[in-house]
Amino acid sequence: MGIHVIKMPDIGEGIAEVELAEWHVQPGDTVAEDQTLADVMTDKATVEIPSPVTGTVLWLGGQAGDVLAVGSELIRIEVAGAGNVDMPAVVAVAELPQCPLAAAAVAKPLASPSVRQHGRDLDVDLRRVTGSGPGGRILHQDVDAFVGGGQVSVAAVPINPAGGPTAVPPAPTFSAPASDRTEAVPVIGLRRKIAQKMQEAKQHIPHFAYVEEIDMTECEALRVKLNEKYAATRGKLTLLPLLMRAMVLALREFPQINARYDDAANVVTRYGAVHLGIATQTDGGLTVPVLRHAEACDLWKCAREIVRLANAARSGKATREELSGSTITLTSLGLLGGIVSTPIINYPEVAIVGVNRMVERPMIKNGRVGARQMMNLSSSFDHRVVDGMDAAKFIQAVRGYLEFPATLFVD
Repeated sequence: MGIHVIKMPDIGEGIAEVELAEWHVQPGDTVAEDQTLADVMTDKATVEIPSPVTGTVLWLGGQAGDVLAVGSELIRIEVAGAGNVDMPAVVAVAELPQCPLAAAAVAKPLASPSVRQHGRDLDVDLRRVTGSGPGGRILHQDVDAFVGGGQVSVAAVPINPAGGPTAVPPAPTFSAPASDRTEAVPVIGLRRKIAQKMQEAKQHIPHFAYVEEIDMTECEALRVKLNEKYAATRGKLTLLPLLMRAMVLALREFPQINARYDDAANVVTRYGAVHLGIATQTDGGLTVPVLRHAEACDLWKCAREIVRLANAARSGKATREELSGSTITLTSLGLLGGIVSTPIINYPEVAIVGVNRMVERPMIKNGRVGARQMMNLSSSFDHRVVDGMDAAKFIQAVRGYLEFPATLFVD
């Protein structure tokens, strides 16, 4: 038998440390080659760490939420062969910094495969169950008794002078009223990254907001017509590709808004290409995948890329390249868009455009009252490098393209 040590890999140029987002194994578990051991997170993406060997987990190098240096020990696995470290040089597991249950894992609980599966089904750690079978073997009824509260955890059983466990009655439990209960939720993983990015943006950027009302009646009519004619062959269009096209055209006139500001070096970098960030809600929180070279995409390619990038982000499969390098961001709450919002700039960009809900309202046009499809754009700008006049003119240019949608197709 030997020990195979897996170290935190270098998963991106310039990354010195990563956050341990989630463990998929625990000490005592048997793992197969290529089985996912853990998810780790950089500031851009989540990466799965697979096992290169088959064996039994001995030790974990941290808990979810810990930040580990690249090259530090992530996990130790006992393998049938010689392992990848010299045994005399291996520090005993008991001497290593322990995350919960790591030391107890050295002595693997004695139980049949069916009992182990029974424990997994009930989310019971067998190291905390006292076995009543021969030699301390854990039986199905031991697992059931533990779940039912009729068995004291191994960790809570005192030892008498004779060396055997002293039976103690289980401590009484009391249920607090639901209104008095509290829940501590660790801010880790993607939620921690979001919190850090939002704090960084607000600390560094003096935001100012600009809200404009846009008559989307003609643009919406165009979208419906395009879908009637091309949805079956090219795919269905939402409003977002039309908004993207309007932004791309307006940014040609206002290149100072398609930019990133390095405030440490006092340098603003303006981009000819529009790498458009698309704020996307996932189960874990908000991410911003990037549609690169939006200026080179037609409406239907934009629509396909929106779907592809959103699916990649929500499944956790978006690559580092797909989550970095945006030059301006578009954010939309869809049907929940409200009337006005104040979006936070995706630092170090200098602008973000927010889409609010489209509603039908009576409006006066050419001296007559009629029903029009109205929508607000709520945008934020970095006032250090974007003047209010330029921001207003940029949004008015976007408005002009959307209210007269034929101009979207004139270069």
